[in-house]
Amino acid sequence: MKLNFLRRFSMNWCLPWLFLSTLAWPAWAQFRVEVTGVGMTQLPVAIVPFKGEAAAPQKLASIVQSDLERSGQFKGLDVGAAVMDESSRPEWTSWRQLSAEALVAGSVTRLADGRFDVRARLWDAVKGQEKGDFKDTVSATDLRLSAHRIADWVYQQLTGTPGAFASRISYVTKAGGRYSLWIADSDGENPKAALTSPEPIISPSWSPAGTQLAYVSFELRKPVVYVHELATGQRRAVANFKGSNSAPAWSADGKSLAATLSRDGGSQIFRIDLNGGEPRRLTPPGGINTEPVFSPDGSALFFVSDRGGSPQIYRMPAQGGPAERVTFSGTYNISPALSPDGRWMAYVSRTGGGFRLHLMDLASGQVTALTDTSADERPSFAPNSRLIVYATVFQGRESLMTTTLDGRIKARLAGQAGDIREPHWGPMRK
Repeated sequence: MKLNFLRRFSMNWCLPWLFLSTLAWPAWAQFRVEVTGVGMTQLPVAIVPFKGEAAAPQKLASIVQSDLERSGQFKGLDVGAAVMDESSRPEWTSWRQLSAEALVAGSVTRLADGRFDVRARLWDAVKGQEKGDFKDTVSATDLRLSAHRIADWVYQQLTGTPGAFASRISYVTKAGGRYSLWIADSDGENPKAALTSPEPIISPSWSPAGTQLAYVSFELRKPVVYVHELATGQRRAVANFKGSNSAPAWSADGKSLAATLSRDGGSQIFRIDLNGGEPRRLTPPGGINTEPVFSPDGSALFFVSDRGGSPQIYRMPAQGGPAERVTFSGTYNISPALSPDGRWMAYVSRTGGGFRLHLMDLASGQVTALTDTSADERPSFAPNSRLIVYATVFQGRESLMTTTLDGRIKARLAGQAGDIREPHWGPMRK
């Protein structure tokens, strides 16, 4: 059962919903991607199976097509039994009869050292012209990453905007009384467990460089904020004060965290220098202040407060100071997430007794409801600001979803037997 959000707020967001749930999350961490909806315009693209991929560990063409379809910008076409690679000369009449506007073909070849040579070519099928070539040399374990890089390259060539498919997401599962923090590709595949624990793990948050995760663990029988080095697995507690330590958020420069601490009574937001020193309180005493998130340029801090009588989203200078209210539509607004380009704020608003994902244009204040579900939580933007990942209940199942900014195209990343929570989208891989 879902944790009631009013109860969640009244508990200062310190106890995780999973502490209160009787659901048994499965350990299964591979996802099936289901894309639904119709966008305003979707460019028809034909992606031919790569020459040699039948003998490779990954089917690159299907990964590329799935990425592009999930973006909402493209419609994949059935290429039938077409056989091509990057050196082929397309027969344009047949591709135009298929209504293709772009064509992708390539090859994957195993090298003597065990690595794979990956090549692709993109054509403008309307003009019958090449648009560019892609080359990559990777280990077998990085073939999926290479396919995501191809999708990013195609996306940028055709839209002028960088893709974000080669990024990663984090999320949490529970199975058999154990909690696991997972790192996976942006499509949810290729998961690796960063941490397992008999106690809850919540609120994973990627560092700006993508090398660390901050999160809250209950392994000491209380919420403590940790910073975890992904390459080595080493971690350290950075907030283990009296009371609750929760909701970590990275500063833009990666040198500090904002977190919610109850060490002085109540729930207030503090800034914690990761090089040491005393945390500095940013919000005044009284009421509940929580769920901080820094603006992309590092100048401001958005957070949730009940200072006006109900949970609303506010903005204040990153070093503390006077706060201004940001949300005015609705009486219960929580879980702010800012797009990396600084244009948008996603958040969850209580609407008609349910909790739905909303999007605000920060320049105009215009708000759009993106979903028709009623149990949405914890949105997070892709690094190119074009997609949002969030958790929800969809068709009776706890699910991880992505949505386009117009809400028209959604992809469900759902385990065969269960549920996933606490998603957060990481930056692009270096």
